[in-house]
This record gives sequence, structure tokens and C-alpha cells, in this order.
Amino acid sequence: MFRTLCRTGGALLMHSQRTVPTVPALWATQAQQRWASSLPMNTVVLFVPQQESWVVERMGRFHRILEPGLNFLIPILDKIRYVQSLKEIVIDVPEQSAVSLDNVTLQIDGVLYLRILDPFKASYGVEDPEYAVTQLAQTTMRSELGKLTLDKVFRERETLNTNIVHSINQASDDWGIRCLRYEIKDIHVPPRVKESMQMQVEAERKKRATVLESEGHKEAAINVAEGRKQAQILASEGQKTEQINKAAGEANAVLAKAEAKAKAIRLLSDALAEQNGNAAASLSVAEQYVSAFSNLAKESNTILLPSNSGDISGMVTQAMTIYGSLAKQSSKKLESVSPEWAMEKSEELVPPAP
Repeated sequence: MFRTLCRTGGALLMHSQRTVPTVPALWATQAQQRWASSLPMNTVVLFVPQQESWVVERMGRFHRILEPGLNFLIPILDKIRYVQSLKEIVIDVPEQSAVSLDNVTLQIDGVLYLRILDPFKASYGVEDPEYAVTQLAQTTMRSELGKLTLDKVFRERETLNTNIVHSINQASDDWGIRCLRYEIKDIHVPPRVKESMQMQVEAERKKRATVLESEGHKEAAINVAEGRKQAQILASEGQKTEQINKAAGEANAVLAKAEAKAKAIRLLSDALAEQNGNAAASLSVAEQYVSAFSNLAKESNTILLPSNSGDISGMVTQAMTIYGSLAKQSSKKLESVSPEWAMEKSEELVPPAP
């Protein structure tokens, strides 16, 4: 008996699934055909597929929701009134026109993803859940686009989708439907607006190119000026180093000459202090006189001759007299400092008489 009832119920169920009622051509879409599909008959023993919920009414009132698997119903009293799919449903939102904040008419279509969370509310809260959500999505899209300008519509596309989902969920809570996400597929703008946008893009690119070119010239000028500055700094440092080295060399040369001259004077004083020093000094003065007298005509056109140019012995005697007077003056200065030390120095400076 139980096997016969199961076979009879399965046959009736297959027959009921084949007979799909006709839908008016004006609103017969794929989604509405899925919602308007035929309902299974009460065969006492029913098998509910996974991810589906069957709403059962007993004598016209809501009785319970059948869970997936094996279920038993009372014939005649129980009736399956609604079949709700718990899978994620994808709805193609038809293209619609909307006006942005800057009075630009746009043609926008999108895709809506939703899921039924409460089969009871989806069955008794609204007549056609998918149609209601689609209309709500269209009206919400128009209101959200009216708050944005054309440029922000393209830049804030993600924000626009989020706002539409939030607005749909606020209204669809009473229907037991949850909108998961909304995506805008295409945005069509009028041809003139598209041309102006293209011109704007080209102008923006030209502006960027001009700015980049000017920045390149600026960087090049800065680099050239920086190079000249560094070259001048290096040149001045080189000149400074050269002058320092030259001054150091001249100072060393002056010190060397002074040391050599001091050594020569010291040697000369030692030589004059020895025996026959005056004779050696007289000989040296006579040699210098003869050398200077011979070079008078070579170095200049103007020649100054002494009155007694031929008297060499007189010139030497005069030079030695000057040397003796200078030695006496230096000995007097030394006596004013220390008499004993001056006496020693005067003996060293004044040579003995020949």
C-alpha cells in the first residue's frame, strides 16, 4: 500500500511539473515564470529538494514550511501554496533613464543579486518578490544618480552600488529578501556629452603634457645652474688653494733667503773678526766696485760717473771708513744695553788695525 501511494504521488508530481500555466506576454519574463511555476500536489508523502522551502496551508491558513527531505501531509486538508528557492538569485535590471545632478540624461542598466532569507515573509509579504525588488532597484538608482554629477558617477561607481544595496535592504526586510550586491553594467551618455567628455580628456592630456614639458625645462635649467655653481665653487677653491700654495712657497723662499743671508752675514762677521779681515773686506769692496763700474753702460743709457772714477784706492778707503763708522754706532747702542756685553760685541764687530 505504501509503495503504491509513493508511485502515485511521484506520477502526479511529474505531471504537475510538466503543466506550466500560461503567463501574459506583457509581464512574462524568465524570473516571473520561475516564480509562477506550477505547485506540487499533496500526495501524502513528499520529498522536498535541497535549497527549497514549500509553504503549506491547512484549510486556507498557514500551517508550516516543509524542510528538505521526507515530509508527510494530510490529503485534502493540507495544500502546498508556495515554493520558494533559497539559492542566490540573479536579476537583470532593465535599462532605464536617469538625470544626474548637472542635468545630464543617462541610460543605465545593472545586475541585482538577492537571496530569500524568510520564506514566510517572501510568500505573504509581497505578491511578486523579484518584480518588487527590481522596481525598487530602479527607483533607488534614479534617486541616487540625482545626487551625483556626471563626473562623480564614473568615479564613485562603487559607492553608488553600495548606497543602492543599502536602500533596497531597508525596504525589503519586510519581504524576507536580502539584497547581496548590485552592479552597474553599462552607462550610456548622449553623443554630444560624449564628444565634450572626449574633448575634455584631450585638453587634460595636453595640459599634463605641457606641465610635464615645463617641469622638464625647469629641471634642466636648475641642473645647468647647479652645474655652473659647482664649477665656480670648484674653480674658486682651486684658485684659493693655488694662492695659498703660492704664498706658502714665497714665504718659504723668503725664509730661505733670510736664513741664507743671515748665515752669510754671520760668516762674513766671523771672517772680519779674524786676522787680515779688513784687507779681505777691502779686496771684496774693490771687486764689487770694478764689477759695478763695468756694468754701468750695459744696463742703462744714462751713466753717472764719480769725480774720481779712476781712484779705486780712494773709493775703497771711503767704503771702509763708512763701515768703521757704522761699527762704532752699533757698539754705542750695545753699551747702552750692557757695557760688558757691548765691549765683547764691539771687539767682535771692529776688526783690529792692519
